[in-house]
Amino acid sequence: MFKKNPVSMRLTLRALAYLLSYPDAQHRSALPQLMDALKLEQALTPERLAEIDVLCGHLGALDPLEAEARYVDNFDRGRQTSLHLFEHVHGDSRERGPALVDLLQTYERAGLKFEAEELPDHLPVVLEFASTQPPEVAREFLGEMAHILNALFSALMAKGSPYASVVAAVLEVSGQRVQSVALTPEPAMDEAWAEPEAFGGCSTDGQSKPGAEQPLHFVRTTRAPEGANV
Repeated sequence: MFKKNPVSMRLTLRALAYLLSYPDAQHRSALPQLMDALKLEQALTPERLAEIDVLCGHLGALDPLEAEARYVDNFDRGRQTSLHLFEHVHGDSRERGPALVDLLQTYERAGLKFEAEELPDHLPVVLEFASTQPPEVAREFLGEMAHILNALFSALMAKGSPYASVVAAVLEVSGQRVQSVALTPEPAMDEAWAEPEAFGGCSTDGQSKPGAEQPLHFVRTTRAPEGANV
């Protein structure tokens, strides 16, 4: 039976974190143990467990290279489905840096030292941290990210990705409502990563394209005192 307020979510959160990690050979070999951990704590609904069981069977049956390629297609080809949570909010802006620092400080205040190849806002890292906290603290921590998780869930659903069930499970175990939200269209990958046209100039930062009027900027200088070295 589903436990609305489970005494422990440690195994569940770690299993969900592992399911959202890159599906290499070691990852796929552990899929049966992940399902055992999820069933043991009973923190998810039977319906959600069944969906995740289907995902595990799907990953285990795929050719290894195909499983890895589909993972990359799901999570590394667009901001809407990125597992780096702050990318959904800040993109590549300078605000993301302070947000990452704040998150690192949250880990440190809990007495944990962050040592991982991923950034601290990577969802498996976030879930791994939450698994170290008491259930009420973990639910509150993850609940603050519910709007991002629902956006990620919606984007994965739009792609028809079975990984959407894992994100839905994260929302449910943290006591949040799973709901679809409107997605802001994003440019295609080829357009987003396209190199600027050589010698094409630009229309920002004070430089215009060739053939357009070139802005001139005059700055008044201060005359140096007589006899001063300049």
